[in-house]
Amino acid sequence: MPKTPSNQYASENIAGDEITPLLAATASGPIAEPAVPLPRGDDVNGALDVDSEEDVPLPRKQIFLLCYTRVVEPIAFFSIFPYINTMIERTGGINKEDVGFYSGLIESLFSLTQMCFMIFWGKIADRFGRKPVLAFSLFGVTIATALFGMSKTIWQMILFRCIAGLFGGTLLTVRAMISENSTKKTQATAFSYFAFAGNIGIFVGPLLGGLFEDPATKFKSTFGRVQFFHEYPYALPGFVTAAIGLSAALVATFFIEETLHLHESKNKSIETPLSTMELLRSPGVPQVVLIYIYTLLLAFGYTAVNTVFYYTPVQLGGLGFPPELIAAAIGLSGASQALWLLLVFPSMHRLIGTGGILRACAVAWPAFFLAHPICAVFLRLGLKVPFWIAGPTTLIFGSGVAMAFTAIQLAVNDIAPSHNSLGTLNAIVLALASGLRAVIPALSTSVYATGVKYHIFGGQLFWVVAVVAAGALSAIVRLLPAKAGGKAHKQRDGQA
Repeated sequence: MPKTPSNQYASENIAGDEITPLLAATASGPIAEPAVPLPRGDDVNGALDVDSEEDVPLPRKQIFLLCYTRVVEPIAFFSIFPYINTMIERTGGINKEDVGFYSGLIESLFSLTQMCFMIFWGKIADRFGRKPVLAFSLFGVTIATALFGMSKTIWQMILFRCIAGLFGGTLLTVRAMISENSTKKTQATAFSYFAFAGNIGIFVGPLLGGLFEDPATKFKSTFGRVQFFHEYPYALPGFVTAAIGLSAALVATFFIEETLHLHESKNKSIETPLSTMELLRSPGVPQVVLIYIYTLLLAFGYTAVNTVFYYTPVQLGGLGFPPELIAAAIGLSGASQALWLLLVFPSMHRLIGTGGILRACAVAWPAFFLAHPICAVFLRLGLKVPFWIAGPTTLIFGSGVAMAFTAIQLAVNDIAPSHNSLGTLNAIVLALASGLRAVIPALSTSVYATGVKYHIFGGQLFWVVAVVAAGALSAIVRLLPAKAGGKAHKQRDGQA
């Protein structure tokens, strides 16, 4: 019987109904890098059947359409970053020194809402199909994004951001549908498109937010004549982002094909799945999970504080960027990450493996964090030329630490004790990541706000803590088991 172009593992109910199989190859939030699709198993023991893959061509039209829907979430997530702090201050009536706390709170509640509903959307998609969940989620994000820009109070901002988090089924279903549209031979190409689409969203989102916020002031001859945009200065970027979301929802409704039927497994595993506790006690798993969580801790803290740091006045220890420069900085970072992942990561992984990449990123991370307060000192001293040399250089080369996200996902897949435990292990780290992302932004921005308010280390308290925390990653990465270091993977593929 011929095989279908699918990742069959995605359809298996692992450990009964305890885990939704849709979560097997997903990661939390738009900052997370794309999870590497898990290997397929075709024999009765769930072992890898490397040589049995058929040459089924990649359905590029469907992949490209799915990638278009993929850009919606990062655009919606990052488009508010250039103006969120100004919006909190002006619309919410919050003092400058307290803006960071509310900025982190909004993003933490968004992530908490996503975490609470993620498995729900996965189960719905497994039962009723990927396509309806994808389309419904896109329509929901579209409405929530449009309403967010029209918020008049801090509590409305929190409410509409939480509603956007509620419709978190987009990323889950896109990942699953790309897996189910590809084979073992084509999945690398498919997920490279997926990764690129995500970074395009990170690049475009801030640009849209920075360009269209407060249009009545920026474009007086056009939008300045419309009273609505004087009353709602942040509505236009929400409308533009919502328009993209609406177009993607219509694409999902009318042009994207259902993939649920493609992943029906023709072989059942006779291996008894491990329980969650048995899996967490398996050799090497605790160490890899620890490295995974610690890596995301650094990333989530940085992402939450960075825009507040850009916004904070120079005399308080920040960079004092207007929304346009905040958008440009975030966009440059997103573009740089895309290039590192697409152009550098594959060859670097072949050369030094997963462990080598993690060790390199662990060394680079403290220097990347340290460069931020140094840039702030340059501005405070009026040294603009050194600042404009150091700032962009830091973003371009420092964005290479994003390779750690893909590397640690590879480590998670490699350390799984069996094929049947792959989905469960990925779901565990996904749940932990979602919970972490619900806490770390608020905690990090609170530390930053405390440093600014009380002038601790010249307003650089967070960066001092971040550099110390990043320095500890080198010691933690040493715990990486040899099995997860990439060597076993290379030998299996004949690349030793």
